[in-house]
Amino acid sequence: MDIFYGTMTTKGQTTVPAEVRELLNLKPGDKIRYVVRDGDVILKAKNKRLADLAGILHRPGMAPLSLDEMDEAIGEAIVDHVMRSE
Repeated sequence: MDIFYGTMTTKGQTTVPAEVRELLNLKPGDKIRYVVRDGDVILKAKNKRLADLAGILHRPGMAPLSLDEMDEAIGEAIVDHVMRSE
């Protein structure tokens, strides 16, 4: 595990250390998510475009899903996630 430090300004701003920017491939204007879980904060880059993910779930020989099937699968995944979180 690597640990990096920064300093917060009086306006609540901080600089993301260069090593972290490189690791997350952050560029100016990219969005960052702060996920708080059990008192820990996880920094996540939100710099992927939907087009970057095209085809990521495709498996050779797998039939394409309809939009309704995709919506259903996403809904089931959300329910599963919420149930595990409670």
